[in-house]
Amino acid sequence: MNKEVISDKQGLFIIIMFILGNSAIMIEGLEAKQDLWIAIILSILLALPIILISARLHQIFLEKDLFYILEICFGKITGKFIILLYTWFVFHTEVLIFRNYSQFVNAVALTETPLILPIIAMGILCAWIVKEGIETLGRVAEFFSRIVITFLILSMLMLIPVMNIDNIFPVLFNGIKPIIKGAFSTLSFPFAQLFIFTMIFSNIINKSHYKIYITGLIIGGSIIFLTSTSIILVLGANKAQSLYFPTRNAFSKINIGNLIDNLEILIAVLLPVGTFIKGSVYLLATCKGITRIFGFDNYRFIVIPMTLLIINVSYFIHNSIIDLFDWMGDIWPYYTFPFQVILPIIIWIFAEVKKNNLLS
Repeated sequence: MNKEVISDKQGLFIIIMFILGNSAIMIEGLEAKQDLWIAIILSILLALPIILISARLHQIFLEKDLFYILEICFGKITGKFIILLYTWFVFHTEVLIFRNYSQFVNAVALTETPLILPIIAMGILCAWIVKEGIETLGRVAEFFSRIVITFLILSMLMLIPVMNIDNIFPVLFNGIKPIIKGAFSTLSFPFAQLFIFTMIFSNIINKSHYKIYITGLIIGGSIIFLTSTSIILVLGANKAQSLYFPTRNAFSKINIGNLIDNLEILIAVLLPVGTFIKGSVYLLATCKGITRIFGFDNYRFIVIPMTLLIINVSYFIHNSIIDLFDWMGDIWPYYTFPFQVILPIIIWIFAEVKKNNLLS
């Protein structure tokens, strides 16, 4: 398999855009209502052990991805079984990313367009970037991250006149339980999802995995914190909770004379860039998992077949946007917990034991 190398900066920008992804268009953790800001801070803190485990795995097994590590730690049979589970998980998540993107485009910009067309467009873009390799993904993320982050910051500044500070008070009015639920939801999406980078970050030039993961979490988490808090300040918790894509509704409040009007149109263009980066990461991980399961030497030749399968499953997996969001809200956090929290801890423990055995 060809060795693919990215710089620390490119790795950092991929993580930041991954965190923003579709998190910038659909706000998680609204169970916490006006205390969402507390839930997000808590979820970032809870994600720290996960990213430290991820960086530690890279440090123990230099230039190896998670799929290789699993076979080293658990042996061929058990390792292959866990690889199969993770490959299914990243494939399923990719399907949901495609479907969520299509629902967003259909709701915000192209209301009369069949759902399948945005899914196909996303598939073409992701397949192209994955076939080009992670180096190209890094360059694309580095270029677009500056544009998207600048757009979000300027938009939040322009929303200040329509913000109402009373929308985040009273603090802890509903007790601690909604905050815990909101933090659990936000941890599962997007922060604990960072564990996926153990599957694709096998070759980083300076091996600065701790720096990349921690800095990426802090920057991406801070932007999610500011965006989500701005949404609550503009719309209020109850209004935001009743909407599928509250970011669009909040940003539509921006209207500065004749210069800037209906800024939500830009949302439909710029914010899905993060979804494209995230979709590419998951497609790459899926292809690498399948490559490891079947012992292929290169993942690129299965990119197109996997993309076609993802497109088809994305279209049929949910009956409606209501069905999709009900599943994401009620099942997703519990479905992902074993893959994003429990298994990473177990893998890390086995990796440390394996390392000590090799040294002794």
